Amino acid sequence: MKIIEEALKKGATTLSEHESKLLLAEYGVNVTQEKVVSTEDDAIAAASEIGYPVVLKGSGEELSHKTEMDLIALNMRDENDVREAFKRLTSSSKASVKEVLVQQMVKGERELVVGLTRDAQFGPCVMFGLGGIFTEILEDVAFRVAPLTRWDAMDMMKDFRAHKILDAFRGQPPVDREILADILIAIGTIGMEQDKVREIDINPLKILDGKPIAVDALVVLDNEQS
Repeated sequence: MKIIEEALKKGATTLSEHESKLLLAEYGVNVTQEKVVSTEDDAIAAASEIGYPVVLKGSGEELSHKTEMDLIALNMRDENDVREAFKRLTSSSKASVKEVLVQQMVKGERELVVGLTRDAQFGPCVMFGLGGIFTEILEDVAFRVAPLTRWDAMDMMKDFRAHKILDAFRGQPPVDREILADILIAIGTIGMEQDKVREIDINPLKILDGKPIAVDALVVLDNEQS
């Protein structure tokens, strides 16, 4: 795939968040509306096109831990917010930020995680479970070896402790399990087809009106020369 080939040629070990989502979208995963910009005016134009409120994030392959580096500005509601956020991100002392990702603000309360790892014995494995800040704290996730059948994907949804979060929740509709199954199957397919993809981390996968949407994503590449 071109996006992977270009990253490997540059010596990159990860795709940027935006590049990661472009890869996911190629496999049918629903991702946030977003645009990479390099000027304040372009950031404002992108925000107007996407629709307020928006999120601004520092963009680049080396910026995989944006929260820890304070490179995220949430809930930007107007041009002034966008201008101030753009200035703060591009003048950060913690990282060199040349481009900014302007992104749709998704307010879904439920956060899931979907991922891909490569096991030395079993090969590509799909991971699914409770996402957001609870992923590392609670470690409430399930694994299946790729490729996944639809039955495998549906079974994964029952195989983590907080599975009831997929049901109707606080006035919100239940998660569309068919779409969620499509995503799990797609991640397994990437693992089978793209041997240079070492890991995938979609966290959070938020639920908006019952539909899953990838809000943040990271693809780790195998850049070792064979």
